[in-house]
Amino acid sequence: MLVNDFLENSARSRPDHVALVFGGQRLTYGQIDSAANRLANHLLANGIGRGDRVVIYMDNAVEAVIAVFGILKTGAIFSIVNGSTKAEKLAYILNNCQCVGLVAHQRKARVLAEAVPTVPSLRLALLAGTRAESDLGFEATPFESALAHQPAEPPRRACIDVDLATIIYTSGSTGFPKGVMSTHRMMVAAATSITQYLENTPDDVILDVLPLSFDYGLYQVLMAFRIGATVVLEDGFTFPYRVAQLLQQENVTGFPGVPTIFAMLLQLDSLRSMDFPHLRYVTNTAAALPVSHVSRIRQMFPGAKLYSMYGLTECKRVSYLPPEEADRRPGSVGIAIPNTEVYIVDEAGQRVPPGVVGELVVRGSHLMSGYWEAPEDTARALRPGPYPGERVLYTGDLFRMDEEGFLFFVGRKDDVIKSRGEKISPREVENALCALDGVVEAAVIGLPDELLGEAIAAYVVVRDDSRLTERAILAHCVRSLEDFMVPKRVEIWPGLPKTPSGKISKLQLREAWRQPVVAR
Repeated sequence: MLVNDFLENSARSRPDHVALVFGGQRLTYGQIDSAANRLANHLLANGIGRGDRVVIYMDNAVEAVIAVFGILKTGAIFSIVNGSTKAEKLAYILNNCQCVGLVAHQRKARVLAEAVPTVPSLRLALLAGTRAESDLGFEATPFESALAHQPAEPPRRACIDVDLATIIYTSGSTGFPKGVMSTHRMMVAAATSITQYLENTPDDVILDVLPLSFDYGLYQVLMAFRIGATVVLEDGFTFPYRVAQLLQQENVTGFPGVPTIFAMLLQLDSLRSMDFPHLRYVTNTAAALPVSHVSRIRQMFPGAKLYSMYGLTECKRVSYLPPEEADRRPGSVGIAIPNTEVYIVDEAGQRVPPGVVGELVVRGSHLMSGYWEAPEDTARALRPGPYPGERVLYTGDLFRMDEEGFLFFVGRKDDVIKSRGEKISPREVENALCALDGVVEAAVIGLPDELLGEAIAAYVVVRDDSRLTERAILAHCVRSLEDFMVPKRVEIWPGLPKTPSGKISKLQLREAWRQPVVAR
């Protein structure tokens, strides 16, 4: 099975069923499949096909969903880039994957005008939203007209399940994003396992307020399309009351979230008088929910099962906590998802007994193929497994396991910060800080945060004659970095602690931390 079969099978079995709700639009499976076919035929007519990389650069939108499946129908590989990504990083991603096609939104024109001319491999750009502008510095075709002039018949099947389906870029310790390569087989395996333990059915209505560039958000669409359910897609979580209304109005049965989303909902007094009789389950990942929030979420959604989960982009999902175990095992992220095995090893790669902390290792058919054009990083993450010829995933996360196989997260082995479910390279944020005139040096660390998992804290040394303020530095970060990379805390220090070898001591920075991190 291929990922695009999710859409095609549902379009055959229930063509008139609503597949996607977005704003005032309600599209059926038949309509989305037809649009994806038209896009695929346009890409093929322009020489884009099997193995080519096509980047989707836009916020949540109907066009993004159509693009995912249209690209897959050609045998090409899609990569969704966060809509808040700035020009320099966008250009890096486009060049790193040797992108030949780009699907973007007109609202991103300013960033595109700066990034795209630096990408020699690009052959085709489609712009959604309005008529393509002529002063972008590159040639672009309106998305709508590209579809209008192509047949709705499906193109010839172009690949098999071991071919790559997507490259998802995630931050790495080097400061440059790494492209996680996933095959059709891997994505089908992950979606099948998750829909199994969530007991999804074609009658489900899933509210997705998470960005499609975040694999947690992307898979809500993939899993729903696999079973023929309905996705209510929102462009972010700016207005909590709007989300509460959608839960009621659309008879939502499944609601995936992260701790920050649930914290904002819990602040709405009006929710106490609202009923959500159709809501069957709520899921959480990215960071553990505070214990106090668990009980309040249950009170808010009394008829829903609450699933706490753990995963990472390199294999999508690792574990889930069965709802009936939540009271007995507070703080656990559960057991391995179906068709997956997990175990914990010491520094020598030997399995450790229950209760001992070590690195979590994952076995299963849902593991990534590796990192795009990064063989050394791939070799560190994917290593020989217990059986001949297999590779297993070393997650880089420290866990302990109890006698019954339930997992408890302890921390990360490397320097990478995990906030809001996104991996963030401290070096990438430090590079952005040091690019600001007046900054002498900078250090970025992650500090414990109940809602975010980790909050980003930046410590900066400025020149003696500089008039930079903490607010000005923060504003520079907002301009230069994706939203989830912007520090929650910025402090100007006269100097940073150093190790005997002259390196910045992040350990001493953490030890010096005394006050809780607060949101901007």
